[in-house]
Amino acid sequence: MGSVISIALIEDNRLVREGIAALLNQLPDLRVVARESTGDTSLLRQVNPQVILLDLGLRNGDSLSVAAMVKKELPASKLIVMDLLPAHEDIAAFIQVGVSGFISKDATLEDLVGTIRLVAKGGQVLPPPTEGSLYSRIAKAAVVNDPSEVLESVRMTTREREVIDLIAEGLSNKEIAERLHIATDTVKSHVRNIMEKLTLHTRLQISAYAHREGTP
Repeated sequence: MGSVISIALIEDNRLVREGIAALLNQLPDLRVVARESTGDTSLLRQVNPQVILLDLGLRNGDSLSVAAMVKKELPASKLIVMDLLPAHEDIAAFIQVGVSGFISKDATLEDLVGTIRLVAKGGQVLPPPTEGSLYSRIAKAAVVNDPSEVLESVRMTTREREVIDLIAEGLSNKEIAERLHIATDTVKSHVRNIMEKLTLHTRLQISAYAHREGTP
C-alpha cells in the first residue's frame, strides 16, 4: 500500500495505549514508533512521526495545551485527537492550534485506520458536524440580523431546559442523570441536542449561555 505511516501515541492508559499499538502494528502500512503517556515531546522529536494520536482525556493537564505544545515542537506531524465524545470539545480551538483529525474512542478500527490514512495524506477529519444541521443554519442566519430573535425561535424541550439549568449548576452527566432519574446516555443525548440547537460545543458555553440569557 505504499510507504509506511509512522505513528506516535500519547495516551496515559497503558492498556488502551498498548491495545491501540498492537492493532495498528498488524497493518502493513502503519507502524507505531513511539508510545507516550504525558505529552512529553522529547521522545517524539527523536522519531519524528508522521501522525500523532492524542488522548483528550489525559489526567495530567489541559489537552488543548498539550495539543498546542505538540504542534509547536513537531509542526510537520499530523495530530489526531481521540475521545469518547469529541464533539463536546471546542473543535474550533483544536483546529486553530493545528489538529487535523478527530476520532471517537468507540469508533471502529476501520474508522480509526481510515482517519489516520487520510490525515497522513494531508486531509482533515472532523467530528459529525453540528453546523450542517437545520437548527444551526437558521440560528447562524438569524444572529446576523437580530440576535434576540434567536432566543425566541430556538426552543428547548422541557427536559432540555432542565438539563441546561443543571449544567449551569455545575453538575456532571452522571449527577444530572441521578437528579432527573434518567439514564446517563439519555443525558448525553440531550446535551448533544442542546449544543446542536444553540451551535455550542462545550459544557462551559452552555453554562455561560444559561447564566447570560436564561433558558429560552
